[in-house]
Amino acid sequence: MPDNRQILAGSERMAPRDMQSTGRVTGDDPITISVYLRPNEDGSLAAGPVHSRATLRQLRKEAQAENIAAVTAFAIQAGLEIVETDATQRLIKLRGPASVLEAAFGTELHQYERDGVSYRGREGTLSLPGELASAVLAVLGLDTTPIATPKFVPHRGTNLPHGFLPTEVAAVYGLGNWKATDQCIGIIELGGGYTDADNQAAFQAMGLAVPDIVAIGVDGASNNPVDASGANGEVALDIQVAGGVAPGAKIAVYFAPNTNQGFVDAISQAVHDETNRPSVLSISWGGPESGWTGQGIAAMSAAFRDAAMLGVTVTAASGDSLATDGVSDGKAHVDYPASDPLVLGCGGTHLTATAGKRRGETVWKSNGGGTGGGVSALFPKPDYQASAEVPASSTSKGGRGVPDVAGDADPDSGYRIVTGGQTGLIGGTSAVAPLWAGIIAGLNARRSAPVGTIQTALYGTPSACHDVTNGDNRSGSVGYEAARGWDPCTGLGSPNGQQLEKLFGVTVQPPVAVAYPLAGSLFRIIGLDSSAVLISVGSIYRIRASVADGEPDATKVEYGAGYLFTQETIARLLDRIGPAERFIELTSRSGTAVYLNAAAIVSVRAALPQNAPGTEIVVAGQYQHVVETVDQVAALLR
Repeated sequence: MPDNRQILAGSERMAPRDMQSTGRVTGDDPITISVYLRPNEDGSLAAGPVHSRATLRQLRKEAQAENIAAVTAFAIQAGLEIVETDATQRLIKLRGPASVLEAAFGTELHQYERDGVSYRGREGTLSLPGELASAVLAVLGLDTTPIATPKFVPHRGTNLPHGFLPTEVAAVYGLGNWKATDQCIGIIELGGGYTDADNQAAFQAMGLAVPDIVAIGVDGASNNPVDASGANGEVALDIQVAGGVAPGAKIAVYFAPNTNQGFVDAISQAVHDETNRPSVLSISWGGPESGWTGQGIAAMSAAFRDAAMLGVTVTAASGDSLATDGVSDGKAHVDYPASDPLVLGCGGTHLTATAGKRRGETVWKSNGGGTGGGVSALFPKPDYQASAEVPASSTSKGGRGVPDVAGDADPDSGYRIVTGGQTGLIGGTSAVAPLWAGIIAGLNARRSAPVGTIQTALYGTPSACHDVTNGDNRSGSVGYEAARGWDPCTGLGSPNGQQLEKLFGVTVQPPVAVAYPLAGSLFRIIGLDSSAVLISVGSIYRIRASVADGEPDATKVEYGAGYLFTQETIARLLDRIGPAERFIELTSRSGTAVYLNAAAIVSVRAALPQNAPGTEIVVAGQYQHVVETVDQVAALLR
């Protein structure tokens, strides 16, 4: 290595395991790589969430200008083509012949083969000119060996249990009437695909409309339900669980190659997607920490840091191979990316329910598999786990306990999923990542701001989860026992819908009777069935013409924890109410008039980017989006 070159930190890797080398890569083979730049924002950006992709884009454009110029100059001098430059993602894509890339990064590329499939790989380190060492975080794409496995487990027994529809699991956990309108759930897939026919059959079985599902290709991959990866069950599980738990949410599926480059590129693209704007990402793929390069983890972790800045929650499966995570060295291992402190690691349980009621849960361990969990060897114990009794790490730098939460994952109590036209029972911690992603979307739909990185809140209020205290995830003598409080099998436990709503400030029914005591005389309104209803004037918080599909052509009066329809006009109602309560007239996004009780308004703020333009008002625990600006609303309230 010339004196002016430096080794790229974290780039060292061993030759691919269990593969046969078949010689050098042909020198003129075209290769496209992803060069990720180091984050170099000032403290104000790194200190907390930005909650605006547009803001981050502008800040990154300025902050990364010098690094982009340096890498671009190096690439041109080396004879490489600049394919794409994205300052927001800190990403520069380069393309060139294999021989030129080998010279540029100081390596040799070889072909490897396993089961008749050929991969490109390398061993050793990469190097860069010294002046770029502080600018470049990772160089990905020279190696194409698989980096991750899906964490789904089909039921293999001859006696198929009944299992649960995803909507039934949601109901058992107290999530049955949640909606996720105006939210988008991002799902990362490294193989497989879905069909419209399977989605139609699955959501019809759940009594739901098929959600808006979009497929986004990354690095040449696409929705491909006829590929040879065997991952269609994973894709079906992710979509059907997420959509079943969060009705009304849009689902964006990011398909990428199963490589280090593909995995990181997919997550980075999803986090910064300004078209679909996912508020939560679900990841059901991963691999043991020991199988990753340092630069691969650094690049992915930087993408999770971006997600945290934008208020995007990330959920990931903790693995299905018990405490060893499938590594045969007789030691405990955890799965990445579930072990990243910025990711909500999701473990698995066996769920028992009767007549839709939760009866109990134990640690998932059956038929040689079970929930992953343990202690990271790479990430230190985060502050939010300060009070958790996390076992000692095998390394001095480790300490982060995995998982954070859990949910139904045992194939014996699994999910009825449609794939390939057939309904089967599927489990695995793959189901728990989209389960929690759906929960996050449901919470976000009823909040003025996304919940974002939720670990601190969850660890601070463990009652938001059902504690799972029975079972273990041992593989032989290696593993852990469940215990009261957090443990390395199921984390804090499975979701408790009612407590999660309390924790994150949302309720299924508006608590009007508590927040706004009934006042004044009872007000008589005649319903559409000609019966009279007596309502406290002070409890009426919204009056509008009915606009939803299926509603009668009438005036809708919302009060307390209910509503009624009447043929009485809005003008007549307001005239009869008189000065007892002050209602302000606003315009909904559909262009219709809506009248809000000024005394019941809790907050007024500019609409989030996905709902812009306009203003978001919380009135008696309900959201109302209007076209007026914040200043215009404020003027009406004076």
